[in-house]
Amino acid sequence: MNSLASCLSRVIVLLTVTAVSLSVTSSKWGEEGVLYGKIGGNITLTCNSSNDSLVAEWRFNGAPDISWGFFTTLGHLELPHAHHSATGNYSCYSRTGDLLSSVLLRMGYPPGTPSVFCRASDYENFSCFWKSSVETLLPTRFTASYRSRNHIVGVCLQEPVRPNMCSVRKSEFWSSYQMNITEENPLGSSFRLLDVTVQSIVKPDPPENLLLEPVPFAPRRLRVSWDYPSTWTKEPHFQLKFRVQYRPAQHHLWTEVETANLSDIITDAFAGMEHVVQVSAKDFLDAGNWSDWSVEVRATPWTREIDSTTPTSEETPTDVHSPDAVDPFDVHSDPLEKVAILISLGIFAFVVLALVLIMGVLIWVKVRKKGMENGMKPDFLSVIHMKALPKVQIL
Repeated sequence: MNSLASCLSRVIVLLTVTAVSLSVTSSKWGEEGVLYGKIGGNITLTCNSSNDSLVAEWRFNGAPDISWGFFTTLGHLELPHAHHSATGNYSCYSRTGDLLSSVLLRMGYPPGTPSVFCRASDYENFSCFWKSSVETLLPTRFTASYRSRNHIVGVCLQEPVRPNMCSVRKSEFWSSYQMNITEENPLGSSFRLLDVTVQSIVKPDPPENLLLEPVPFAPRRLRVSWDYPSTWTKEPHFQLKFRVQYRPAQHHLWTEVETANLSDIITDAFAGMEHVVQVSAKDFLDAGNWSDWSVEVRATPWTREIDSTTPTSEETPTDVHSPDAVDPFDVHSDPLEKVAILISLGIFAFVVLALVLIMGVLIWVKVRKKGMENGMKPDFLSVIHMKALPKVQIL
């Protein structure tokens, strides 16, 4: 009879929990038989039955010592200001030592307002990313939706492999969107509203297929080329501009240049030194943000090849006057630089000649004006000739 009564008591006895900030177990969280409590809250575990006198003892993980709680005369277990360490399995027993019921209690926090940012890698799609502002220690899920300026409501698509991201496909470039990111756990929910426009959040992916190579016969030049990111829409009205940063491998200071082309020539590289180059991209009309930097590429400018068959030793140093010797300080050995110098000299000569002609015209105007004031119309060459004659011949 005692065994039958024990079995019946197990059937009719239910364990319920009533407490501040406590969630009843639910199958939607995928954890059957689990209760959730708020850290710092007051929790009451009650073992209800048709006869309260059946409850004689509470145990935590099989041990009767529960120093952070106390057993009431009604058979309840009180856990005041429960800490995370209160997480565990609680079970109540009858006076005969029979198990009446048990439950797993998990302690945590309700969700805080999630932090959210959005980014468009092109003008047709954008994605939003988020993270919890509070480590809840409990199972958490996010839902994401949006409302466009045209009052179109849609679901921001999430991927199971990336639970903290969603994407809006075929977005409208000039439209604005209000994103709603909601974080939920067994103790409650919280949400963030964020207004975005595609042109303000566009940030291309880094350029791809970066290539760095020396320029033949140019010891201070490197040629770098790249391709548009594969995620960028290749349309004429959505162009990108680029910035190139480079430095010698053993230096830390970068030099930056901007270009609208898919290649660039570095003209001030250090001869004989390995260089590091990276490229980033941005909308040509300056909308949004610069992309992250591309992967690094490395190369060394062209150098004169030394004949490997020529014997060299410490006793026979290379003749610095030999035509095969490389002068590390020869910054004008690049033929293109020589052409640039010749062009500069030509421009300088033209400017000097122009100044001489201008001065000659000014002298002629001055002399002619002075002659007109004296009532004469002397010929300019005659005046110069008269000034050149000795005084005796003039008299």
